[in-house]
Amino acid sequence: MTEVPILERVRRRLAAGTAEATPASVAAALRAEHHVAGSGTVLALVDQLRSETRGAGLLDPLLATPGVTDVLVNGPDGVYLDRGRGLERSSVRFADEDAVRRLAQRLAAQAGRRLDDASPWVDARLADGTRLHAVLAPLARPGTLISMRVPARRSFSLAELRAAGSLTDETADILRRVVASRVAFVVTGGTGSGKTTLLSALLAEVHPDERLVVVEDATELRPDHSHVVGLEARPANVEGAGLVTVRDLVRQALRMRPDRLVVGEVRGAEVVDLLAALNTGHEGGCGTLHANSTIDVPARFEALGVAAGLPREAVHSQLAASLELVVHLARGPDGIRRVQQIAVLEREHDGLVRCVPAVSVGPDGVEEGPGAARLEQVLG
Repeated sequence: MTEVPILERVRRRLAAGTAEATPASVAAALRAEHHVAGSGTVLALVDQLRSETRGAGLLDPLLATPGVTDVLVNGPDGVYLDRGRGLERSSVRFADEDAVRRLAQRLAAQAGRRLDDASPWVDARLADGTRLHAVLAPLARPGTLISMRVPARRSFSLAELRAAGSLTDETADILRRVVASRVAFVVTGGTGSGKTTLLSALLAEVHPDERLVVVEDATELRPDHSHVVGLEARPANVEGAGLVTVRDLVRQALRMRPDRLVVGEVRGAEVVDLLAALNTGHEGGCGTLHANSTIDVPARFEALGVAAGLPREAVHSQLAASLELVVHLARGPDGIRRVQQIAVLEREHDGLVRCVPAVSVGPDGVEEGPGAARLEQVLG
């Protein structure tokens, strides 16, 4: 039979006695296990045991890395981070699968959520705003998977995004005009394309006299603006009670005198209330939406709206009357997130809405598209 490692035996003794990991308690546990160890070994065991009970353990240094946006754990031997240049494999390793599982369960408990074989996945927000998603093995391969989305420690301005290569002079100027003109728009792109970062920068351009009401599934938008109030959705508790959806909060936001209604991510039934709000005098509304390209945006709204009970024709009718522009982002091969296209929405003779490119950014620079004239008309 394989001998249980000394770390695990010490861990069990401390757990049985409900003792904290201190040099004295660890030394006592080692003596009880008839294991002789020097002070260096004792202190190393203390550090390792404490890392398992505080913060994110071995992941804490990665989460504190400047510029980090994501930390991903693929079982005990695969730990990655993203600092805006694509995924990088780190040198962090867990002792075994049980260590990853314990960390996932402890992080879930910090968020007040359950994670075990009966409930093998969790999607929650930690106290510092970090978004946690975890799936336990054996559902997940090659072991328990942990995904942590780190909130931006500060907001970026349009000028800083321009300096970082996310914008050109022309697209930065257009986006400032978009904000000033109070047209409704969405920022689109894939996961990790920089939608939230760009939207925060755009909201920072809003006049300080305006009141921003931000509705999010999990708080991520932190615009540098003097008057921002936020509403955050809440999942049901273990008993299945207490659920508050984004759609519930959009309805509440409409009663809070918003100058600008902002939905952090449009991805469910809240699309019905958002389109209705933007179609009844709430100018300058905005949000983000997952989409592969601007061409796909009407279809995404259609799918969300129909799933929420709106007929297809009604979705397109509301979309045509409420939304003006789409700003699309994509991550390049070099890892830099860039504004790839700005498109206008136009309604066809059949009543359906389509996106028409107005400005596209390619290897040769900025090019005008067939929607350029319409864009100038919209921006006044």
